Amino acid sequence: MASSVSLYEVLGVPVSANGSEIKAAYRRLARTWHPDVVSVNQKEMSADRFMRIQAAYSTLSDPNQRADYDRNLRRWNRPFTTMEATATVVASYGFSSYGANRNWETDQC
Repeated sequence: MASSVSLYEVLGVPVSANGSEIKAAYRRLARTWHPDVVSVNQKEMSADRFMRIQAAYSTLSDPNQRADYDRNLRRWNRPFTTMEATATVVASYGFSSYGANRNWETDQC
Protein backbone atom coordinates (compact mmCIF):
# COMPACT_ATOMS: atom_id res chain seq x y z
CA MET A 1 0.00 0.00 0.00
CA ALA A 2 2.10 2.86 -1.24
CA SER A 3 -0.02 5.70 -0.07
CA SER A 4 0.37 8.65 2.24
CA VAL A 5 -2.80 7.58 4.04
CA SER A 6 -2.10 5.44 7.09
CA LEU A 7 -3.96 2.21 7.74
CA TYR A 8 -5.50 3.88 10.78
CA GLU A 9 -6.88 6.62 8.54
CA VAL A 10 -8.28 4.01 6.13
CA LEU A 11 -10.30 2.53 8.99
CA GLY A 12 -11.02 5.91 10.56
CA VAL A 13 -9.61 4.98 13.97
CA PRO A 14 -6.95 6.63 16.15
CA VAL A 15 -3.51 5.05 16.48
CA SER A 16 -4.43 4.23 20.07
CA ALA A 17 -7.47 2.15 19.03
CA ASN A 18 -7.78 -1.27 20.61
CA GLY A 19 -8.68 -4.49 18.81
CA SER A 20 -12.42 -4.21 19.33
CA GLU A 21 -12.47 -0.62 18.02
CA ILE A 22 -10.55 -1.71 14.92
CA LYS A 23 -12.93 -4.63 14.37
CA ALA A 24 -16.00 -2.41 14.79
CA ALA A 25 -14.63 0.14 12.32
CA TYR A 26 -13.84 -2.61 9.82
CA ARG A 27 -17.34 -4.09 10.04
CA ARG A 28 -18.98 -0.69 9.69
CA LEU A 29 -16.89 0.14 6.61
CA ALA A 30 -17.33 -3.34 5.11
CA ARG A 31 -21.11 -3.00 5.30
CA THR A 32 -20.84 0.31 3.46
CA TRP A 33 -18.15 -0.44 0.84
CA HIS A 34 -18.43 -4.16 0.07
CA PRO A 35 -18.90 -4.55 -3.72
CA ASP A 36 -21.98 -6.73 -3.18
CA VAL A 37 -23.73 -3.91 -1.30
CA VAL A 38 -23.13 -0.85 -3.50
CA SER A 39 -24.97 0.11 -6.65
CA VAL A 40 -23.77 -1.16 -10.02
CA ASN A 41 -22.18 2.14 -11.09
CA GLN A 42 -20.00 2.23 -7.94
CA LYS A 43 -18.73 -1.36 -7.99
CA GLU A 44 -15.26 -0.62 -9.37
CA MET A 45 -14.60 2.23 -6.93
CA SER A 46 -16.01 0.26 -4.01
CA ALA A 47 -13.92 -2.80 -4.85
CA ASP A 48 -10.74 -0.72 -4.66
CA ARG A 49 -11.86 0.93 -1.45
CA PHE A 50 -12.90 -2.38 0.09
CA MET A 51 -9.51 -3.94 -0.74
CA ARG A 52 -7.77 -1.07 1.09
CA ILE A 53 -10.12 -1.51 4.06
CA GLN A 54 -9.48 -5.27 4.08
CA ALA A 55 -5.70 -4.79 3.91
CA ALA A 56 -5.78 -2.26 6.75
CA TYR A 57 -7.86 -4.57 8.93
CA SER A 58 -5.68 -7.56 8.12
CA THR A 59 -2.56 -5.71 9.29
CA LEU A 60 -4.01 -3.89 12.29
CA SER A 61 -5.93 -6.88 13.67
CA ASP A 62 -2.77 -9.01 13.91
CA PRO A 63 -0.69 -7.90 16.94
CA ASN A 64 2.68 -8.78 15.35
CA GLN A 65 1.90 -7.15 12.01
CA ARG A 66 0.50 -4.10 13.79
CA ALA A 67 3.67 -3.74 15.89
CA ASP A 68 5.82 -3.89 12.75
CA TYR A 69 3.56 -1.39 10.98
CA ASP A 70 3.62 1.00 13.96
CA ARG A 71 7.43 0.84 14.10
CA ASN A 72 7.67 1.71 10.41
CA LEU A 73 5.02 4.40 10.74
CA ARG A 74 6.98 6.08 13.53
CA ARG A 75 10.21 5.78 11.55
CA TRP A 76 8.78 7.47 8.46
CA ASN A 77 6.86 10.13 10.39
CA ARG A 78 9.83 11.09 12.59
CA PRO A 79 11.23 14.52 11.71
CA PHE A 80 14.81 14.42 10.45
CA THR A 81 17.59 16.81 11.17
CA THR A 82 19.85 17.54 8.21
CA MET A 83 22.66 15.33 9.53
CA GLU A 84 20.28 12.45 10.27
CA ALA A 85 18.78 12.66 6.81
CA THR A 86 22.20 12.68 5.15
CA ALA A 87 23.45 9.76 7.24
CA THR A 88 20.29 7.78 6.51
CA VAL A 89 20.53 8.33 2.75
CA VAL A 90 24.25 7.50 2.70
CA ALA A 91 23.75 4.35 4.78
CA SER A 92 20.79 3.22 2.68
CA TYR A 93 22.96 3.18 -0.44
CA GLY A 94 25.74 1.25 1.28
CA PHE A 95 28.27 4.06 1.27
CA SER A 96 30.67 4.53 4.12
CA SER A 97 32.74 7.52 5.10
CA TYR A 98 35.85 5.94 3.52
CA GLY A 99 37.55 8.50 1.36
CA ALA A 100 35.37 11.37 2.55
CA ASN A 101 38.39 13.63 3.07
CA ARG A 102 40.15 12.77 -0.17
CA ASN A 103 40.51 15.20 -3.02
CA TRP A 104 39.88 13.12 -6.11
CA GLU A 105 41.23 15.77 -8.50
CA THR A 106 44.74 15.67 -7.02
CA ASP A 107 44.71 11.99 -6.05
CA GLN A 108 44.42 10.84 -9.67
CA CYS A 109 48.17 11.27 -10.27
